[in-house]
Amino acid sequence: MNHAADILRDPQRFTHEISGFQPRESQWVMAASVEKALRNQSDLVVEAETGTGKTLAYLVPALLDAGPTIVSTGTRSLQDQLFFKDLPVVRKALGVQRQVALLKGRNNYLCPYRMKLHQEEGRFLTRETADQLQTVVRWSTRTETGDLAELQELPDDAPVWPWVTSTADNCLGQDCPEYRNCPVMKARQNAQEADLVVVNHHLFFADAALKGEGVSELLPRAHAVIFDEAHQLPETAATFFGESLSARQMRELCRDCVSEAGHTAADIAELNERTAAAEKAVNDLRLAMGEEGRREPWHAIQQAQVVQDGATALEDALAALSAFLEPLKDASKGMESCERRAREQLEALRRLTAAKDPGQVYWFENFRHAFVLHATPLSVAEMFSRHRQGHQCGWIFTSATLSVAGDFTHFLKRLGLDNAETLRLESPFDFRRQSVLYVPEGLPVPGQPGYTRQLVEQMLPVIRAAEGRTFFLFTSHRALREAAELLREQLDYPLLVQGETSRRQLLDSFREKGNAVLLGTSSFWQGIDVRGDALSCVIIDKLPFASPGDPVGAARIERIREQGGNPFRDFQLPQAVLALRQGAGRLIRDPEDTGLLVLADPRLIDKGYGKLFLDSLPGMAKTRRLDVVQRFFRVIDEAAGH
Repeated sequence: MNHAADILRDPQRFTHEISGFQPRESQWVMAASVEKALRNQSDLVVEAETGTGKTLAYLVPALLDAGPTIVSTGTRSLQDQLFFKDLPVVRKALGVQRQVALLKGRNNYLCPYRMKLHQEEGRFLTRETADQLQTVVRWSTRTETGDLAELQELPDDAPVWPWVTSTADNCLGQDCPEYRNCPVMKARQNAQEADLVVVNHHLFFADAALKGEGVSELLPRAHAVIFDEAHQLPETAATFFGESLSARQMRELCRDCVSEAGHTAADIAELNERTAAAEKAVNDLRLAMGEEGRREPWHAIQQAQVVQDGATALEDALAALSAFLEPLKDASKGMESCERRAREQLEALRRLTAAKDPGQVYWFENFRHAFVLHATPLSVAEMFSRHRQGHQCGWIFTSATLSVAGDFTHFLKRLGLDNAETLRLESPFDFRRQSVLYVPEGLPVPGQPGYTRQLVEQMLPVIRAAEGRTFFLFTSHRALREAAELLREQLDYPLLVQGETSRRQLLDSFREKGNAVLLGTSSFWQGIDVRGDALSCVIIDKLPFASPGDPVGAARIERIREQGGNPFRDFQLPQAVLALRQGAGRLIRDPEDTGLLVLADPRLIDKGYGKLFLDSLPGMAKTRRLDVVQRFFRVIDEAAGH
C-alpha cells in the first residue's frame, strides 16, 4: 500500500488540523499516483476537480519524499496560502521536520540599495511617492524578511514600488554594497537549504528564460517539480520564453543613470542631455503608435513613416547614451549596470522592431503614457521539453481544468508532454443536488447590437431571485462597463465593479456584504474561492472564445492553418472550453454550497460544438425556464432558514 495514501485514509491524522476533514478516495488515488511519479522520476498530469483535495494529495507525498521539491503555483496569493496555511497543517499532521521556504520574484522584496539611493537623491519623486518612501524606510527597520506583502499600509499599485525594488536589469548582484543585507539573497539562501520550496509560475519561467532569478540554483538538486494551477503554464511560459521592452524600462534606465552619476566624474550636464533625448524619443515613439489601448501585430504599424522615424530616433538616442556611459562603466558598479542595460535595451529594440524570427509573434500594446514591444513564441513545447530534459526529476502537473471532455491532448501538445501519464479525478460534490445550469431563451447571438442590454434585462430577475450573491463574469471590459452602467440604475443590491478598487478589496467587500453583485472579467474567472451563502449565482455573459484581434492568438491560428490543421477545432474551441470550466468552477467550492450557473450564450444550444462545452461541465440539473430558477432559490433559501 502506498504510504501517502495510507496516511490520507486515516481521518485521525487531519481532523484536529482541518475542520470537517473527511477521507476521500480521489485524494488517495492522486496521492498514490504522485508518490509513484516521484519514485520513478516520471511525468504525471492530474486533473483533480474541485473538492478532490489535490493540495494535500501532492503535499503529503512531497514531504515524505527523500529529495528536495519545488512547488510552483499560479499567483503570489496562492503561494502565501500554500506556505502559511496548507504546509504547516501537513507538516504537523505528518510529524515531519522537513525545512520549507517561500521564494518570490525579486520585485516582491525590498532592495535596500535602491531605497537608500533614492532616499538620498529624491529628485524624481512626487510628494506622494516621497511620503510612501518614508513609510517604506520606517518599515525596513523592523522587517525580518523584506517581503513587501508585510507592508499592508501601501496599495499594490503604489508608485513607490519601482524605487525600492530591483529588477534583473538593475540588480548589482554580489557587487552591491548592501549584498549582505539583501532580502532577495536571504530568501534564495533559505530556499537553497530547504527540503520544499514554494515558488510561482512567473518566477519559475523567468528563471528558465533568464537564468538567475533564483530557481536555477534549486533545479539541479530537485527531486520533483510540482505545478499547481498548471492550466496557466502555456501562456506563462510563452511570456518568458519571448522578449519584451517597455517604455518604463527605458525611463527607469534614464533616471538611474542620473542617480548613479553622483558617484562618478561624469559630465552631469551632458548626461542630462543624453537622458532627456532618450526620454523624449520614448515619448515620441509612444505618440507615433496612435491612440491608447491598441494591442496589435507590429507589422500593422511597422511601415508607417512616423513609426519608422520614431524607432530610428529612439535607437539613435539609446546608442548615444550607451556610448556616453561606456567610458564611465568602471567608475562604480551602479554605472556599470547602467551601461550594460543601455546596451541590452538598444539590442532588444533593434530585434523587436526588425521582427525577423518566423517562430515569434511580434506585437505591441500601448497605454496613455507608455508602450511595450513584445516577441512571443508561437509554441513553447520544444523549449519547455528541452528545459525539462535538462533536469531529470519527477514533473507533476495538476489543476481542476486540464482536459476537454476528458481529453488531455490539447494541454499535452502545448507543453510537449509526450510521455506523461494522465489521471482524471472527478469532483466528489453532488452537482445534481447542489446546483442548476440555466441557459436562458430568447437572447440574440453575442456580437449583435444590444446583446449586453438584453442580457442585463434577462438577468435582473435572476439576480433578484438570488438576492444578490452573484458573480457576473464577462469576456470583455467593454461589456462589463456597459453592464455596470445599466445595473447601477436598476439594482437594489451592492454593486462591486472590477477596476474601481483592488481585487482583494472587492472580494473582501463581497464576502462581508453577503448580498453583493460583483462584475469581473478574466482575472475573476480563476483562482477565486468564495464559499458559503455569499456566492449563490455565477452568470457568464458568453462562451469565452479568445478575441480575434489578439495578435498572438491570431498568429497561432494562422500557423495551424498553414500546417493543414483546423484552428477552430485544434485551438480556439479547446481554449474556450478550458476557460469556461474555470469560470464555472467559481460556483461550487464546498460540499455544502448550492447555486445557479447561468450560461447566457445561445450558441451553447444552437451550435454543434455546444455539446462539447456541456460535456466538459459537471453533471448539473439543467433548465431554460426562469420560473424553475426562481423556485430553486426559494427551496434553497427555505432549507437554509432564510
